[in-house]
Amino acid sequence: MIIELKKGNLRAVARSLGGELVSLKDEKGQEYVWEGDPAFWAGQNPILFPIVGSLKDGKVDIGGKIYEMGRHGFARGMEFTPVDQGEDFVTLELRENEETLKCYPFPFSLKVTHRLLEDGFATTFAVTNTGSAPMPFCVGGHTAIRIPEGERFEDYDLVFDMLEQADSHLLNAQGIIRHDGRKPMLDGNRIALNYDDFAQMDTIIFSMLRSGNVSLLHRGTGRGVRLDFHEFPMVAFWTKPGAPFLCLEPWQGCAAWDNESGKFEDKPFCTVLQPGSEKRLTYTLYVQ
Repeated sequence: MIIELKKGNLRAVARSLGGELVSLKDEKGQEYVWEGDPAFWAGQNPILFPIVGSLKDGKVDIGGKIYEMGRHGFARGMEFTPVDQGEDFVTLELRENEETLKCYPFPFSLKVTHRLLEDGFATTFAVTNTGSAPMPFCVGGHTAIRIPEGERFEDYDLVFDMLEQADSHLLNAQGIIRHDGRKPMLDGNRIALNYDDFAQMDTIIFSMLRSGNVSLLHRGTGRGVRLDFHEFPMVAFWTKPGAPFLCLEPWQGCAAWDNESGKFEDKPFCTVLQPGSEKRLTYTLYVQ
């Protein structure tokens, strides 16, 4: 199902498959969300739940039993149900089913609300434990921002709202975070984009920055987008070398660490919800 949203001069499209917002256009028709060209990457704006990143050997210990899940969990490939809708917003819900219970043995509700603003959109994750046992989970966004035709990836900067001195976590070949590997990436408030960094590192990953906002800006025009991720402890950036997009990713949780216990509840920044409890997290993307 396709759901069209509008507010002021902005238009957006959400879809029930994966619960994603897959288009954001301004009054000039400029598209900000990557179109999902499979020549580079068929994804657009997947929802990461109930894990973020990869599990060690694809497995996780939940209550003493081993379960298997693919990278970023299962939500992005599942059909969500619209449960509330207006001209400028939609709320889509995913509940447990026979398939999810095989790899994640919890009853849950994941409601995702996409709401258009005058100058962008806000996405809210509302996770509820509808079962009778404590429920660990991670959740994250993965919004791919399109580099307009005629512009170069290398002409863009990431600009943070505070001065930082921060290292990026490093991944091994299996997508697992190396406990002994970090790379200095941010000294000040600006990173000049280049494909070489992503060829070497795959993903730039920061945790517990002082900043709560980061802008992707064209160095010449100053145009771009700003991500407000202040409710999330981690933020990551990913592309494929040569691809005309950059993913801006607010994370509550991350890939497994190579030295972790393997228990879900021990994952860094994992949230454990008590029965009947809800956790809400919002990120906002502004057009600049």
